[in-house]
Amino acid sequence: MFQSKAEVLRASFLAFLLSLPGSAAIKADHVAMYDIFAQTQTPSGDCVYEFDGDEQFYVDLDREETVWGLSEFSTVYGFDAQGALPYIARLKSNLRALIQRHNITQVPSEPPEVTVFPKNPVELGQPNVLICHLDRFFPPVLNVTWLRNGKLVTEGTSETVFLPSTELRFHKFHYLTFVPTAEDVYDCRVEHWGLDQPSLTHWEMQEPLQAAETMETVVCVLGLVVGLVGIVIGSVFIVRARHSGHDPRIQGLLC
Repeated sequence: MFQSKAEVLRASFLAFLLSLPGSAAIKADHVAMYDIFAQTQTPSGDCVYEFDGDEQFYVDLDREETVWGLSEFSTVYGFDAQGALPYIARLKSNLRALIQRHNITQVPSEPPEVTVFPKNPVELGQPNVLICHLDRFFPPVLNVTWLRNGKLVTEGTSETVFLPSTELRFHKFHYLTFVPTAEDVYDCRVEHWGLDQPSLTHWEMQEPLQAAETMETVVCVLGLVVGLVGIVIGSVFIVRARHSGHDPRIQGLLC
């Protein structure tokens, strides 16, 4: 487990306090969240630790080991994955007992809010990463796939575990490495119990201005500026000429 069990208790208690009504009055410099859940669907359980909204580690239940978000974290903190497995097993046992002993109605499903965006500013031909962020959904059961030009993409994909969100909801990230082109379009396809049908969230390269159109615009602007400057200078000369024509000294010379 953690090097200090009290640290886990404090973090969990703080996260609990911040979820209570009226907690907006509580000011905290940092928030840690220790999330463990079990369910009858896949995944059957999860164990994640977050600090200020960033995943610090999770427990891979299949390999029964701790996976750190950054390798540097493992040199500062310690967490024994074997310590989380009994909690997951106990949660699963309690869940089965509740289902058998009580007439439980399934909680309504809430579909995810989906956003697709690139990790870095997009440049044609430069490798980048598309991010599909799924937020505020319940239960944590999803099927997410990437499509390029309507066809399934499996290479270069990765994802996070289910992460705790606000109000006992979840959020999750899916990633796709890609090389932007002007022709390719992408979709993040999401299936969830809260959706009547799979949703598609679209992304494509924004069409740049054509070079010829850009040059025409620059030439037009320069022409307008030069014309305005000419009008101003001409007006100045006209005004001066008129004023000089009424000067008696100049009229005497002309005579």
